Amino acid sequence: MSNSFDIEGIIGHYKLKGEFRACEVIDNGHINNTFVLTFDDNGSPKQYILQQINTNVFRNPDALMDNYIGVTNQIRNKVREAGGNPKRESLRVYNTKDGEPFFKDADGRVWRVINFIINTDTYNLPDTPELCRKAGKTFGTFQQMLADYPIDALHETIPNFHNTVSRFADFHTAVEQNLSNRAEQVQKEIDFVLAREADCGVLLGLLEKGELPLRVTHNDTKLNNVLFDRKTQEGICVIDLDTVMPGLSLYDFGDSLRFAGNTAAEDEKNLDKVHFDMEVYRSYTEGYLSTAGKSLTEREVYYLPFSCKLMTLECGMRFLGDFLNGDTYFKTAYPTHNLDRCRTQFKLVEEIEAYYDEMMAITQEIYRNL
Repeated sequence: MSNSFDIEGIIGHYKLKGEFRACEVIDNGHINNTFVLTFDDNGSPKQYILQQINTNVFRNPDALMDNYIGVTNQIRNKVREAGGNPKRESLRVYNTKDGEPFFKDADGRVWRVINFIINTDTYNLPDTPELCRKAGKTFGTFQQMLADYPIDALHETIPNFHNTVSRFADFHTAVEQNLSNRAEQVQKEIDFVLAREADCGVLLGLLEKGELPLRVTHNDTKLNNVLFDRKTQEGICVIDLDTVMPGLSLYDFGDSLRFAGNTAAEDEKNLDKVHFDMEVYRSYTEGYLSTAGKSLTEREVYYLPFSCKLMTLECGMRFLGDFLNGDTYFKTAYPTHNLDRCRTQFKLVEEIEAYYDEMMAITQEIYRNL
């Protein structure tokens, strides 16, 4: 644990049950610093999550926490209405003693406390189709429970996060500026993106025409953002809600499959190992539509396969753009790290294009049988 801040001093601004005993660092987050706090509550352990919000990424913590509290309140109410256990199936923000949703220390660092859900596991890789099905079901439940959330009440905490037209414009600028003088090395990859410019405007065009609804979106729908009950192995709660914003349901679905459908590591150099797993696609889609299906429009369901292609293309062109900019955004371990990452994404795009008709058929078959 870092000695640069006073954990007990921070805790003192909250009214938490029991006496503080221990603090454990959780290392799997990429943005926020996260700790598990353990208290002794009359002989029984009581745990909480303490997080330092990264204000370099989330510049408006008031807006972020307004989204967080609004969404978690609705989820908690929906769980209660369905006869579930809101203490295990939803997140809760603990206010400070002053009634605020976060504490800001003397150095301007922002801290929040949320509930720790015991006897749960997370997974980084989709080891089995059944695990993918359960993850899809859990993310689908998240979408379904928030289908009637007042979208105007949500703040856009990271502007243009999945605006693929804006992302393409950023990529085009990176090509033109060529700050790293690497463009000649990657002309094939540049041409790959340029040939798919029209894809970048498809979903946003439908949104502008009113053919797709704006919804609550999670925007980081990786498998490790689902808590699975340790005993039943069912997905019970979606976590890491900092990027919850207005968006398209298709962003969340496509980004999940971009991650889960890849048979190799994101930076795999041997592209012969990189494939889009159609068994994973079927399993995840079955789970997702089993819970979200009836809250989605037919238009949304129709574009589920396309969203997988678009979100994968977006990620690839972001990696390639960063490579051209000199690796200033994504952390890299070696000079061609971003290039290897973009090539895995583009290989997946090619396979999704090849499987597209089959993906459409699978999706419609599942949807018809709901």
